[in-house]
Amino acid sequence: MMNAKRKTWMANLLIFLSVLGPGIITGSVDNDAGGITTYSVAGATYGYKLLWSLIPCFIVLLVVQEMNARMGIVTGKGLADLIRENFGVKVISFMFIGLVIADIGNTATEFAGIAGSMQIFGVSKYISVPLAAVAVWILVVKGTYKTTEKLFLVFSIFLLSYVGSAFFARPDWHEIGHALIHPAIETNYDYISTVIGMVGTTIAPWMQFYMQSAVIEKGLKMEEFKYEFWDVVVGSVITVVVAFFIIVACGATLHKSGIQINEAKDAALALKPLAGAFASQIFAFGLFIASIFSAAILPLATAFYICEAFGFEAGINKTLKEAPQFFTLFTIIIIIGIGIILIPGAPLIQITLWSQIINGVLLPVVLICMMLMVNNKDIMGEYVNGRTKNVIGWVTIIVLIILTVILTFEPILTALKK
Repeated sequence: MMNAKRKTWMANLLIFLSVLGPGIITGSVDNDAGGITTYSVAGATYGYKLLWSLIPCFIVLLVVQEMNARMGIVTGKGLADLIRENFGVKVISFMFIGLVIADIGNTATEFAGIAGSMQIFGVSKYISVPLAAVAVWILVVKGTYKTTEKLFLVFSIFLLSYVGSAFFARPDWHEIGHALIHPAIETNYDYISTVIGMVGTTIAPWMQFYMQSAVIEKGLKMEEFKYEFWDVVVGSVITVVVAFFIIVACGATLHKSGIQINEAKDAALALKPLAGAFASQIFAFGLFIASIFSAAILPLATAFYICEAFGFEAGINKTLKEAPQFFTLFTIIIIIGIGIILIPGAPLIQITLWSQIINGVLLPVVLICMMLMVNNKDIMGEYVNGRTKNVIGWVTIIVLIILTVILTFEPILTALKK
C-alpha cells in the first residue's frame, strides 16, 4: 500500500515538474526593474505602511492567473485573439495603444535596471546595455521554448536574493506585523498613485497576455490543469514574497534614515552605508537578474499579443521564416528600449512611474474582458468561473476603477480649491 502511494506521489510530482513554468515565470517577471523601483520607492517613502496591499494583491494575482491559464488551456487561443473575436477591433485597438506605450516604457526601464545595477559593479551602461540586448535577442530568436523556459526558471530562483537584503537591514518585525494587521490607509494623491503603481506592477495587464500564450505554447491539456494551478500558486507566492522583502529592506533602512530615492539603483547605493556592502551588492544583483529576465519577457509578451490580434504566426519555437512579424516586433521593441536608455538625460524615473500607472489604469479594462469571457459558456463550456472567483474578480475591478477615478480627479479638485 505504501509503495503504491509513493509511486502515485512520485508520478504526480513528475507531472507537476513537467508542467511547471508559465505560472512561476509570469509571476516572477512581475518583479522587474519597474516593479523593484516601485516597491523600493514605496518602502523608502512610507516604510511598512503599504505592506498590507500585498495581501489583496496576492489573492487577486492568484485568481487572475488561474483564470488566464484555464482560458488558454480550454480555448487554445491567446487573450488578444479572444478579445478581438468577442469585443471587436475597436476595443483591442484601444487596449493596444496604451499597452504598447506602457510596454515600451517598461522595456526601457528594464535596460535602465541593467545599466544601474552594472554601474554599481563599475560597468558602464554603454557596455552593459548593448551586451545584454544582444544576449536577450540571441536567447529568444535562436533558442527554443524549452531552453528559454529553463533559464527563466533559474532567474526566478535568483530573485529570492532580496530576502537576504531585507535580513541584512535588520528590520523591526513587530512593527511589520502591526503594519500588516492594522494598516494605515491614506487618501492623498501620492499614496493612492503609489498603491495603483504597486497594483499595476504586481498584476500588470501584459502578463495576462503572456500567461495565456505561454500555456498554449507549452501545449498543456485540461487534464494537466490541476498541476498548472499549483504552478500559478508558486508563482504568485514568489511574486509577493520578493515584493514584501524589497519593501522591508527599504523601509528598515532608507525610510528610517529619511532617505528619498527615485529608482532601484539609488536603493542599492543607499543600502551600503546603512546595511553594509554585501546587502547593497545583493540588491544590485537581484536588480540585474530581474531586469535582464524582464527585458526578454516584456518584448515577447508584446509581440505575442500583437501577432495574436492580427492573426500572425507567433512563438519562440517558430523560426524567423515561420514568424517574421513576431521576431521583427520583438527586435524593434528591444532597439527602442535600449535607444531610450542610451540617450543622455532621458527622464527614466518619469517613464518608469508613468508606465506603472498606465498599467494600473488599463488593468480594469483587461480584467472586465477576461471576466465576461471566462463566464461565457459558449467560450468556456463547463469550465466557467465559480461564485468566489467572480466576487474577487468584480470587487477588484470596482476598487481599481474607484482608485483610478480618484487619481485622475484629485489634482483637478485640489487646483479648484486653490
